Amino acid sequence: MTLVYSTEVGRIQQEPEKTERPKGDGIVRIHKETKGRKGKGVCIVKGLDLEDAPLKLLAAELKKVCGCGGSVKDGDIEIQGDMRDKIKALLEKKGFKVKLAGG
Repeated sequence: MTLVYSTEVGRIQQEPEKTERPKGDGIVRIHKETKGRKGKGVCIVKGLDLEDAPLKLLAAELKKVCGCGGSVKDGDIEIQGDMRDKIKALLEKKGFKVKLAGG
């Protein structure tokens, strides 16, 4: 028996499932990391329970305040250089509970 027509599969793309990020404990942690970056340090902001759009806006604001580059990866914000004090001050002003962690 040969399948001639089916409504189950076709060119219609199914909506990709949204992957849920694990919820944090309400504390934002700022890590300093140099591993795998040829000795260049970056600050990684973890524990922000935000959706993708507000997270990118916050990353843009942090990059502007610090005057350096950065990106958003897997729900974490990476800011180039050791700018932990500036990041902590801005996040505390926005009402987040912040801890410096690592390095």
